[in-house]
Amino acid sequence: MMGFFQILLSALLLFGSFFILVGALGLIRFSDFFKRLHAPTKASTLGVGCLLVCSVAYHIFLGEDPQPRELLITVFLFITAPVSAHMMAKAALALMMETRPDVPEDGARAAGDDGEAR
Repeated sequence: MMGFFQILLSALLLFGSFFILVGALGLIRFSDFFKRLHAPTKASTLGVGCLLVCSVAYHIFLGEDPQPRELLITVFLFITAPVSAHMMAKAALALMMETRPDVPEDGARAAGDDGEAR
């Protein structure tokens, strides 16, 4: 049973590290702001969540109480990451609408003089 638990914790560490790496590479490699926002919000949150769950499980496995700061970090991470990403996306979209007045707000394409979409 101890070997299975160690393998499970190792797998959580590997998955978490992989997702953090994917989030960091996505932040560097993607070209658009919205794509860059998506990579660390989704992948890195999942990666850090895996690492924190692994840490809590390790402390439980040792017979210690889970550290409150690990549990609080996990809760705040899963609450604040989506909210902050949503607010940044709304701000970027509003800025984009201000700088490009030719883009209609409802998302429809503007029609030209001949009635066809541009």
